[in-house]
This record gives sequence, C-alpha cells and structure tokens, in this order.
Amino acid sequence: MATTGGYLPEGQPGNADITDLGDDVFQIDTKMAGYQGITAGYLIRSSRPCLVETGTSTSAPVVRAALAALGIAAADLATVVVTHIHLDHAGGVGDIASMFPSAGVVVHEKGARHLADPSRLMASARMVYGDALDVLFGELSPVPAARLRALEDVGVIDLGDGRRLESYYSPGHAKHHVGLLDSAGGDLYVGDAAGVYIPETGDLRPATPPPDFDLDVALASIGKFASLGPSRLLFSHYGPVSDVAGTLERSAEEISVWVSETRAARSAGMDLDHAVEAVRAKTLSRYATFADDADPAVTEKFDRISGAAANVGGIWHWLDKLDQPAG
Repeated sequence: MATTGGYLPEGQPGNADITDLGDDVFQIDTKMAGYQGITAGYLIRSSRPCLVETGTSTSAPVVRAALAALGIAAADLATVVVTHIHLDHAGGVGDIASMFPSAGVVVHEKGARHLADPSRLMASARMVYGDALDVLFGELSPVPAARLRALEDVGVIDLGDGRRLESYYSPGHAKHHVGLLDSAGGDLYVGDAAGVYIPETGDLRPATPPPDFDLDVALASIGKFASLGPSRLLFSHYGPVSDVAGTLERSAEEISVWVSETRAARSAGMDLDHAVEAVRAKTLSRYATFADDADPAVTEKFDRISGAAANVGGIWHWLDKLDQPAG
C-alpha cells in the first residue's frame, strides 16, 4: 500500500508509491513538490493503457518510473486524459506526451487550446504564484495539436476489449472539468469537482478557487456524479472512497457551508483578507486535520491543496460577479 505524509528530497523519480486498486487500476503518487499523498495519477492497465492525470511537470519523471514499474514501456501508453488543465493535474502532460510518443492526449474542448499553447495559462499562474510556481508545478510544455483530442460535454475513451471511460462535463470548479466513469468497475474519477479528500483523517474540503467557481453549477455537477451511480470515487486529491452517496452529500454540504460563511463575512463589511481568516476560523472545527493533536505534516498538506485563501477567493470572485448589474 502507498504511504502518505511527509516531505521527500527532490530528484528521486524511482521512489514512486503505487497502490493496486483492483480492476487493473493503479494509483500513482506523483510526489507533487516532493510531498507524498497530494496528487494522484491513475493507470488503467487495459489492452489500451490509459493514464488519468499526469500531476505536475516536475512529477513527470516520477510518473514515468511508476509506469515502467507497472510494465508500461514508452510505446505502450495509448491515452493520457486529464480531468482539467490546472497545473497540479495536467502540468506534466506535455512532458508525459514526449516520454510516451504513441499516447493521445484527451481533454475537454474548453481546455484543449491551452495544452497546445500554454503561454497564457503559464503567465496567469506566474502572476498568482510568482517564483513558487517553479517549485510547486514547474513549466507546462505544449502538446502537439495533432495529438490532442478535445471532448465535448459527453464523450467516450476507448480502453480496449470493450472497456471504456465515459466522460461527463462537470464544471463549477473549472469550466474545462470532466468526470470519467470506468465501464469495467464503475470507478468515477472526480478530479476536483467533489473537493479534496484526506485519507489520513477522512476529511473532505471544497475546492472553489477563482476564476471559475459557480455554486449552482458546482452543485449540479455533484448531482450529476450521483446520478451516474458509480461504485467508487477516485479523488485526484487523494485516493479511492467507497461511500459514494455519503461523500457526495458531504461535498455539496461543504461547498454550501463555505459559500454561506463567505457571504456572512461580506455582509459584515469585511474585506477579502479578513474574510479569509474569518471563514478559516469558522470552518476549522469541521476537519480532524486541524485538531490540536493532528499530524502537522498532514495539516500542512491539506492547507496546501485546499487553502482557505484560494477557496474564499474563488467564492468572493463569484459573488462579485453576482453583484454586477445585468447587461
């Protein structure tokens, strides 16, 4: 089983944690920024092997080593699919495409042009993260346009021998987000649309960053996931969850709580910085990860991948748009 928690030195691409989840699905710890258990990639080792999520650019050597350990040579990988183009999920897609030259790259149509030409995406990320971008994510390399396949709102990815991934448009977290349902075992790859799951504590926290968060759209996407009747949810952050109904209900509840608390902070006249601290304080008791006796490494990890500043900032941006006059 994969281990979690703690920081690992950089430059150890052979030290990949791989977990066999059954049905020829393997979870790969991409070791984002050297941490364990932040971002998962998933190999479906079917007759047409498929990698779901690449992790960051700096994670590409780790992912390549894991695929090699699973028997996937450079010419073997048929498909790479990303749930959306945020750099923790798709930052390594150009590097992986170069390492596996036979693989097609699949993404929702709203994200495809940014993978072909990442310059605007990287410039925007640089404005947000500054020099920390290089440590956290690295540089997204372009994918040759001829190797890209753009999904519409519903699509199918052939895994061979009748097995397929069915793609379902699921915005709210990001306008280029899809969920992916495996026809073999019923696994649903939820990306960030259902939030961030912390396996060490069982906590679930929303992922509502700017600029695309929309409450109604996000809740509709969670409802769509429930209607698909998956057997298991596979979180990019992080790992499998079998309590599908309860987890999706909690996901909708968490988003609603954060929106309610952010609205309350705005109504009290707070600016964004004070609202972030107020919402953080109001929600801390919901998560065992932030208890006094919690593992500090897990606490740091949780705050890195679902920080209050990003979550409140995304909700704030959405509320700003609602406040704008129509027309």
